Amino acid sequence: MIVIPAVDLRGGRCVRLHQGRSDRETVFSDDPVAVALRWKELGAERLHVVDLDGAFAGEPRQSALVAKIVAAMAPVPVEVGGGLRNLKDVETALETGARWAMVGTRAALDRAFLSEVCGRHAGRIIVAVDAKGERVTVKGWTEVVDDTVVEVGRRARGAGAAALLYTDVSRDGTESGPNVEYAATLAREVAIPVLASGGVGRVEDLARLAAVPGVVGAVVGRALYTGAIDLRRANEVATAGAGPPAAPRG
Repeated sequence: MIVIPAVDLRGGRCVRLHQGRSDRETVFSDDPVAVALRWKELGAERLHVVDLDGAFAGEPRQSALVAKIVAAMAPVPVEVGGGLRNLKDVETALETGARWAMVGTRAALDRAFLSEVCGRHAGRIIVAVDAKGERVTVKGWTEVVDDTVVEVGRRARGAGAAALLYTDVSRDGTESGPNVEYAATLAREVAIPVLASGGVGRVEDLARLAAVPGVVGAVVGRALYTGAIDLRRANEVATAGAGPPAAPRG
């Protein structure tokens, strides 16, 4: 498993949201490019970049900044998302040099779009599924739909998506621990590579995720920014696998 640092962009700054809420924002830097370079220097094998303004608006808003980050990270691959809801915007994201484009809302709501975008960009589309419980959330986590994460995951597999990014929105930005049990269920049921996100707060959380067959990556945000997790140590633990059992959370 690899550890993937997250760089979330809002208003040109590097921020983290609490449980996906736009009104609970912490600003960590006014220079997202410098932040990305720090993760690169510390050994990041991939970077996760999300245009939060785009996610809420329904169309990319920080493409120029995303392009600068992608260029600075080379040759480290970058996955980019946030408001990618049509083929043109997906293509623009990939033209920045990003290795993967992450599609969420449109992929969950429009099966024809999911099939078309995965067909046009084989191996370069990650379907991002944000969830509250088993239900998928869309439009910047503001709406819950009837589809379950497993249902969308199976459609992603059928369309030929490169991977499924699963985020437990209720845990995102909390450092309270990831939803390992559901990540395991998802990996087993959808049978495509799963990236897990939301709630990682300690290196022991990474060890637990690394022990799950099918979970190939973990996106980590706030815990890296607060220093609760050291990226070099995190990479060692994720590479080693399960490691020692985690102590109970107090």
